[in-house]
Amino acid sequence: MSRPAQDGLAWFGDTLARRPVEVVDVLAEPEALARPGWWALVGEFQGGVRAWRFDEVVRAPRSPSAGGAPRWSGPAPGAWSSSLDRDGYTAAVAAVRERIRAGDVYQANLCRVLAAPLADEPDAQALAAVLDAGNPAPYAGGVHVPGGGADGVWVVTASPELFLRLEDGVVTSGPIKGTAATVAGLGNKDRAENVMITDLVRNDLQHVCEPGTVEVTRLLGVERHPGLVHLVSTVQGRLAAGVRGERLWGPLLDATYPPGSVSGAPKSSALRIIAALEPVARGPYCGAVGWVHVAPDGRTRAELAVGIRTFWWTQGVLRFGTGAGITWGSDPAAEWAETELKAARLVALASGQGTLAR
Repeated sequence: MSRPAQDGLAWFGDTLARRPVEVVDVLAEPEALARPGWWALVGEFQGGVRAWRFDEVVRAPRSPSAGGAPRWSGPAPGAWSSSLDRDGYTAAVAAVRERIRAGDVYQANLCRVLAAPLADEPDAQALAAVLDAGNPAPYAGGVHVPGGGADGVWVVTASPELFLRLEDGVVTSGPIKGTAATVAGLGNKDRAENVMITDLVRNDLQHVCEPGTVEVTRLLGVERHPGLVHLVSTVQGRLAAGVRGERLWGPLLDATYPPGSVSGAPKSSALRIIAALEPVARGPYCGAVGWVHVAPDGRTRAELAVGIRTFWWTQGVLRFGTGAGITWGSDPAAEWAETELKAARLVALASGQGTLAR
């Protein structure tokens, strides 16, 4: 059942939304996202997807707080702790490799969550401004509905990865697998894991698309982002005739969620391994963050990012997740280093080392 929401904001690209008027549990009530309006969506990796419908939607520059709203005041650089230390993470990598040896899984994404105390509910747009200046990202954005509880949310993302784009009945996904500091650092292991996950995403989309329409339009493309490079593939297909309107989001999320690139292959086996090895829940990290627009005639457009390079705040703690895809070819020390590479720039920005931070 939908509920009234509170004051809040959401921003993605050049869109700024104000005044949420309702919040819905999308997994329990997916048909709600057929109602006309602009919705901000946040999904948690372990389950729970909520969407807020906003009353006012305007065009605005990215990081709207950069023009004079409160500056970001984040935790000290030394305040961060990790849910898995180096020894714990490398041991977990070894455990995944043993599961691969046993034939239980081909790949599993292994993550850790960094956390730092931040007592008062911070200004989410202020952090967004810092990230936009120091780490611009194609799917940057955020949702901040104050107050916590069932209706509240605080998420700021600098995600480089497309989970689902929906336009004119075509659904597109852009899985990232393979990360290095430079192009020369990308190796056979990176290419192998990208191909495995691209095939998984292709299979996911076949459950909701017209037969014969699912195709890989880009394989192993190289994308450069601040401080690192990624291998990125693109998969798209035309949604089946029955996957429309009130029957859109239930089947689509059943087929694709959580995102395959941050789960593993086979997805069901990888999820069981993740649950056994990761000591804390990922929250919105590795979930989904983005927007859905339903026109009065029912036409739906959406752009959801995979919730990586993402901060979230709850109960006096700021959190940030980082991880790596583990295959048989993984070296535990190298996988730990990859998690450090992915986290270093953004955590430094959140800790006052960025252009706009003070």
